[in-house]
Amino acid sequence: MIMQDSFGRTIQYLRLSVTDLCNYRCIYCMPEEGVCKKSHADMLSIEEMTEIVRSSHLLGISKVRLTGGEPLVRKGIISLCRNIKAIDSGIELGITTNGAYLSTMASELKNAGVDRLNISLDSMNSETFSRITRGGDPRDVLCGIKAAQNAGFENIKINTVLLKGINDKELYDFINLTKDHAIHVRFIELMPLGVAKDWDSSRFMTTAAIEGYLHNAELLRINGVARVYHLPDHKGTIGLICPMSNSFCPSCNKIRVTADGRLKPCLHSDQEFDLRGLQGEALTEAIKNGILQKPESHRFGLTGASTARYMNEIGG
Repeated sequence: MIMQDSFGRTIQYLRLSVTDLCNYRCIYCMPEEGVCKKSHADMLSIEEMTEIVRSSHLLGISKVRLTGGEPLVRKGIISLCRNIKAIDSGIELGITTNGAYLSTMASELKNAGVDRLNISLDSMNSETFSRITRGGDPRDVLCGIKAAQNAGFENIKINTVLLKGINDKELYDFINLTKDHAIHVRFIELMPLGVAKDWDSSRFMTTAAIEGYLHNAELLRINGVARVYHLPDHKGTIGLICPMSNSFCPSCNKIRVTADGRLKPCLHSDQEFDLRGLQGEALTEAIKNGILQKPESHRFGLTGASTARYMNEIGG
C-alpha cells in the first residue's frame, strides 16, 4: 500500500522512540536534572512497538528508525530489532544512537538485522564533549564507531549538531573524518525545540557556515533531508541538514511515535494521537488518521516549536 498525507506526500518512514531515557544529558536535548522516569505501565512494551511497526508497514512504511533518548539503554532492544525484521526482512531498519554502548552491542545489533547506524557526535574534543553531554567522554563514541565498522556496518552516518561558539571550531576535524574512512558526516542545524527553544539566537548557526570548507566539493545528491557532498580524494561524504535555513517540509515522508505511544505527525507540533491499547484494524486506522493530519510545514519561525516536549521525549 502507498499512503499519502493530505498534501500528497508519500509517507514511508517511521521514527519510533523506544525510550526517553539516556546516559547523557546533552545541553540542547534535555534539562540538566534529566527527566523524571515514567512508570513501566506508561511506556510502550516491546510487543506494542512491534504491532505499531506491523500496522505502519501495512500502510506502506518501509523504513523504520529506532530512536530515544538513547535506544541502546532500552531493555529488549535486540528482541525488538528481530521482531521488526520478522515482519518483513525488506524493512530498512536503522538506529540513531550516541554510540557509547556500541563497543559491546554492535555485533548483536548487526546479527539482529539492523541495517544502518546514525551516531551522534557533537565534538571530538574531550572538554567540549563533556560540556555538551554533561559528563561524557568522546573516546567511548569513537570506540563504538570502530566496533560498528568491525561488526560489518557500512555507510555509517555521524550526526553533528551545529552549536555556535561551542563546536564550530571543529568543522574541519569532522570533515577530515571522511578523508580516509567511508563515513558520512552530517551537519545539522540546531532547532528551537525543547531546551533550545529559549536559547539566544547567537547560539544558532546555519549550514552556510560550512560552505567555505566545501568550495571544491561536488554535490552528489539530495538524500532525504540531506544535501550530500563529496570532496576530492575523500572516501566519505558530507551532508548538510537545514531545517531552519532551507525547510525540507515539502518532501517530508516521516511520522514519529513516542516511547509513551503518541503518534506525532510533525516534529514541531503539539498535535499527538494516542496509540496505546489499540490493536489490529483499530491501530492501523489510528495511524492512518494521524498521517492524514500531518501539517503542511513546521512553523519554527521566531517563536520556536509549539510542542512542549523535550527532544529526548520525542525521539531524535
